[in-house]
Amino acid sequence: MTLQDPKIRPERPVIRQLDEAAVNRIAAGEVVERPASAVKELVENALDAGARRVEVVYADGGKTLIRVTDDGCGMTAEDLPLALARHATSKIDGSDLLNIRSFGFRGEALPSLGAVARLKITSRAEGGEAAAIAVAGGRMAPVRPAALTKGTVVELRDLFYATPARLKFLRSDRAEAQAIKDVVQRLAMAEPFVGFTLRDGTGGGEGKLIFRADAEQGELFGALSQRLRTLIGKDFADNALAIDAEREGIRLTGYAALPTYSRGAAVEQFLFVNGRPVRDKLLIGALRAGYMDVLSRDRHPAAVLNLICDPERVDVNVHPAKAEVRFREPGIARGLIVSALRHALAEAGHRASSTVAGLTLGAMQPEPGQPRIYQMDRPSQAALRTAYTAQAPLAPELAEASARFDPDPILEEPQDQQPLGAARAQVHENYIIAQTANGLVIVDQHAAHERLVYERLKRQRDENGVAAQALLIPEIVDLSEGDARLLLDHAEALGQLGLTIEPFGGGAIAVRETPAVLGEVNATALLKDILDELHDLGDSQRLQSRIDAVLSRMSCHGSIRSGRRMRPDEMNALLREMEQTPLSGQCNHGRPTYVELKLSDIERLFGRT
Repeated sequence: MTLQDPKIRPERPVIRQLDEAAVNRIAAGEVVERPASAVKELVENALDAGARRVEVVYADGGKTLIRVTDDGCGMTAEDLPLALARHATSKIDGSDLLNIRSFGFRGEALPSLGAVARLKITSRAEGGEAAAIAVAGGRMAPVRPAALTKGTVVELRDLFYATPARLKFLRSDRAEAQAIKDVVQRLAMAEPFVGFTLRDGTGGGEGKLIFRADAEQGELFGALSQRLRTLIGKDFADNALAIDAEREGIRLTGYAALPTYSRGAAVEQFLFVNGRPVRDKLLIGALRAGYMDVLSRDRHPAAVLNLICDPERVDVNVHPAKAEVRFREPGIARGLIVSALRHALAEAGHRASSTVAGLTLGAMQPEPGQPRIYQMDRPSQAALRTAYTAQAPLAPELAEASARFDPDPILEEPQDQQPLGAARAQVHENYIIAQTANGLVIVDQHAAHERLVYERLKRQRDENGVAAQALLIPEIVDLSEGDARLLLDHAEALGQLGLTIEPFGGGAIAVRETPAVLGEVNATALLKDILDELHDLGDSQRLQSRIDAVLSRMSCHGSIRSGRRMRPDEMNALLREMEQTPLSGQCNHGRPTYVELKLSDIERLFGRT
């Protein structure tokens, strides 16, 4: 070691067997990083026990109290001491560590928690008597009779009291409480048919209710949608697309939000593998790739996705907290996520997030002040028809009137029954105002046409392929032999995008052709960028994204410019093409191309409701 005062003495060290208390405290350092880690382990135990209701209570950010109550199968008095022994578990028999179908399987959580805190477990199995056991700092008390109707109550007090140095590394009570909420919410998303309650018991008493999610009923997608509406909010549920796709025995289910419902950070990305919450680089990269063509780099998609496969095709025993997994066939899993997301987004057509309209209406609200008072009654439909008749041109009762109105021919077209309605006007030579059957639509003509041209260019590229330009003198790029082999394994896919590479001996790669649309290319930098993605994600979209970026710039220059006056037939033609073009609800950078305002919202602005 480089420390001035090394911990290992100069004389020959002696190998010792650590005692059980030290072993458990070391294990606790891996499994129990913070109060939220303890909550995760305890709630997962409750779910593995078949609980239908789980209640979590914490105090002072989980530092002084964590209590998890469930109505699961419970334990007998004989089971309790064994539950606190290391590597004792009811979830596996040890013969097959790949076929794991439960959250927990190592048997480390409870003894680790008992080594660093004051732990008490009260449980009752069906047909048996309730019993309780306590352990503090690794010292176990005898089993005692207790009072409990059903299930298990695990109470954890004074976390890390036995290792006070760990307390210095915890964050504020508020930050730790937020981490607990995040953990419980993720598990609640994974189990929509289980009821969850989270309370802050700081100060004693019943505690403050943080959130409550009752067990949902019905089929999976309906139950999950209702659970997400409770946990994430109405806006996500209203703007999310159902995902249900399968490839080679791996199934992907969940919800993914529209591109125009994007976030400034990855705060609404919830990924699961066989119902287990994970934070896996492969899955996060696949999620980004699915939205690559519809979001700018500083925006993040929102999604709740669960990848379901045979447990033997994924290794969940590669991370101390089981937060990362390793797939036997990572390419299949990644390809399924990317293709399922792109297909769902394309199926959504021109649809844009409803939150865009909400922001627009919010901007139109008057300044706060005295409440507005309107002295008006809403006329009946019969009165409205009479008024319209009286205002119509050449009405009999107004035959002698001097004023006459000739309607514009476009008003007579029945296009207002179309999703994006009929064009009524153009304002500031940039925005199209269209009337729909139940509201109006405001379209950014440049952004909308830019997306249409971009999709047209991509279709042409997919139909005709990417044109390649041959280099007069092939460019030789020196790499390690491992990197060269990795690139050559993807040579066919890169060739379809116009990049032709060949082995040149050892770790050298010869670049013979590059995509013509990219112009002059720094082949060394491009190959190294592709290699970085291959190492990190197992796949690379770098070349594809660079080609798409060029097509995006071409579409920007080839689209209708702001400031151009459009004829009514041109405006309507643009609206009809938007309705038929996938992804036309957002421009190439993820911004909305139109805003839809419902008639009821407009009337509310004018106090007519």
